[in-house]
Amino acid sequence: MHMDVIDLRDFYGRPLGRVAQHHIARRIEEIWPDVRGLNMLGLGFATPYLAPFLGTAQRVIGLMPARQGVMQWPADARCLTGLVDERELPLPDESMDRVLLVHGLEASESMRGLLRQIWRVLAPGGRVMIVVPNRRGLWARREATPFGHGQPFSRSQITQLLRESMFSPSCWEAALFVPPFDWRPLLRSSAAWERAGHMLWPRFSGVIVVEATKQIYAATPLPAARKAASRVRAIAPLPAPARSVMPTDDE
Repeated sequence: MHMDVIDLRDFYGRPLGRVAQHHIARRIEEIWPDVRGLNMLGLGFATPYLAPFLGTAQRVIGLMPARQGVMQWPADARCLTGLVDERELPLPDESMDRVLLVHGLEASESMRGLLRQIWRVLAPGGRVMIVVPNRRGLWARREATPFGHGQPFSRSQITQLLRESMFSPSCWEAALFVPPFDWRPLLRSSAAWERAGHMLWPRFSGVIVVEATKQIYAATPLPAARKAASRVRAIAPLPAPARSVMPTDDE
C-alpha cells in the first residue's frame, strides 16, 4: 500500500504534518546551507522541502513518480513539477548538482533502478540526500502518516543499498522524535522532544536523513544509465529552467 499525491498533500496540511515538515526541513538545511548557483532536483514528494531553495538555486524542479501522481507546485507561480517514470528520468546525464529524495525510495518499485537514474543525472561531485522512515522508529509503525507506508530502513540497510548503487554516504542526521499523534499539547512540545531525542535515543528517530556523494569508478555508464540515456521519456512536460535570483544583503 502506498500514499498518493492527495494523501501526501493532506498530511502536510495537518498540524502533525507541519511539525514533521519543520523538523525535517531543519536537518536538510543544516546539511545544505548554501545551494547558490546549483541545479536542484526534488524526487518523490519533495516539494514541501524545496521552497527554501527557490530563491538561491539556479534551477529547482520537482519530479513525481507516475504511481504517486503529480500536483502543481508552486501553487501561485509557474509550475515546476512533472510526472515521470522513476526508472527513466527525463533529464540529461550529469545535469543536476543536488538531488533531494523524499517519500520516494521507500515506495519505489525499483529502488536500485531509481538510484541508478539519480547517479546518471548527478554531475561529478554531485550529492543526493535521502529521507527514509527509520525501521526502529515509532513513525514507521503508524500508518496514519506517510512514513508508516512502504519499506522502512535501518542505517546499515540504506548504507548497503547506496554503496551497491555507487554512492558513498557522507553525512547522517535524524529527525522526528516526537510521537506521531495529532495531539496539540504534544505537538507544541515537539522542539523539546527533538532535543531530547538527539541526546538520549538517536537511533529511534522517525526518519533517517542521509547525504551521499556520487562515486565514479569507471568511464563507462551503468547499463541502466545507457538504456535511459538512449530512450528518455516523460509522462508530463518537464518544467523550464527557473530564473536565477540573486540573494539580497539581508539573506
